[in-house]
Parts: sequence; C-alpha cells; structure tokens
Amino acid sequence: MNEALWIGFMLLDLCLALLLFKLFGRVGLFGLIVMSLIVCNIQVLKVVKLFGFTTTLGNVLYASVFLATDILGEFYGKEEARRGVLLGFCALVISTLYMQIALRFTPAPDDFIQPHLVSVFGVVVRVTAASLLAYVVSQLHDVWAFHYWKERTGGKWLWLRNNASTWVSQLMDTLIFCTVAFWGVFPLDVWLEIVATTYVFKLVVAVMDTPFMYLAKRIAPREVATR
Repeated sequence: MNEALWIGFMLLDLCLALLLFKLFGRVGLFGLIVMSLIVCNIQVLKVVKLFGFTTTLGNVLYASVFLATDILGEFYGKEEARRGVLLGFCALVISTLYMQIALRFTPAPDDFIQPHLVSVFGVVVRVTAASLLAYVVSQLHDVWAFHYWKERTGGKWLWLRNNASTWVSQLMDTLIFCTVAFWGVFPLDVWLEIVATTYVFKLVVAVMDTPFMYLAKRIAPREVATR
C-alpha cells in the first residue's frame, strides 16, 4: 500500500509542478518551492516502510524542489533559480518562527489541539535547522552545477545537467540533513538505513523528473517559449 501511494504521490507532485509552471510561470514555481518546503518539513517527521526499507516521508516533495529550481534555471536563468532558493529559505524560517510563537499561547480550557501541535511542531526546530542547512548548501550547489554543465555542453544534453547536478546535490542534502536531524535519535544501523534509502528514493525521483524537464520545454508559457 505504501509503495503504491509513494509512486502515485511522486507522479502527482511532478505533474502539479508542470501545471503550476504552465499556468503561472516563475511565480508558480516560487509558490511550489515555498509550499513543498513547509509541508515536507512536517512530513519528514513520519518514518515509513517502503519496499522493505525504513525511510522518512517528505522525500518526494523535497526532491521536487530540485525540479522547480532546475526549471527556473533553464528558462529564467541562474539568478532567478537562486531567488527561488532564497525565497524558500525565508518561508521556512518564518513559518517555523510563527509556529513556535503559536505554541507559546496558553490554550483555552476546552482546547484539544495544543498537545498535537506540540507533538508536531515542538520537535521541528532541530529538523528545521537541519533542513535549512542542507537546503541552502545543496540547492546553491545544484544551481551552480546545473549551469556549469549547461555551459560546458553548450546548452545541449538537458538530461545530463539535470541529473548530474541533482545527484550530487541530493547526496549532500541527505548527508547534512540526516546527520543534523537524526544523529543520536536513531540507532546507528537505523540511521544508516535512513541515509541510504532516503538518497536512493531521492535519486528515483531525480531520474523520474528528467522527462518532466523535457515536457516543461514543450508546455513552457509563451513568455519563455519564445525566447
């Protein structure tokens, strides 16, 4: 059941990324980055079994952020891709701050949601710190590497720059995030399994998003299709 949901979730997320790009251009991709980062930092708290391995939920949404920044870089340039990265960073910081403030309010006697909010957002500080560090390092590297390969190949071989930049960036992201967020939380063997499976699942999404990069060239909004 988990496996079917994961595959369906991945395809839905990638399709929605293209839909937002088609309807709203760069603004849609900026919105996708913000939404995906906030939601995946909640989903990542849930550990699930996929294909017999232990991994964290949220891999799909976070991996699709790389698709969004690659589309931004391909059609709008390096600076717009960096702007998307920084926008996501600011959104994640602000949303974390706001939820920590919300937890400080004394709940009403008949309130029932406070314990659940504490369970989810009370532990999110360490996870968010890990995510912020991993996100900034890996995404800025991804933007740099994407354009490095684009320049080296003279703009050819879209599949190469899409995958070569993402694979290395995803490895950096996984190692930084899992070390800061989960080191000491899980036994070593479980931690290693989470690192390995998280990276493998992100690689699967990275490979799957390559056809979506080519589809993006076909459905690009008129503002960029005519460039």
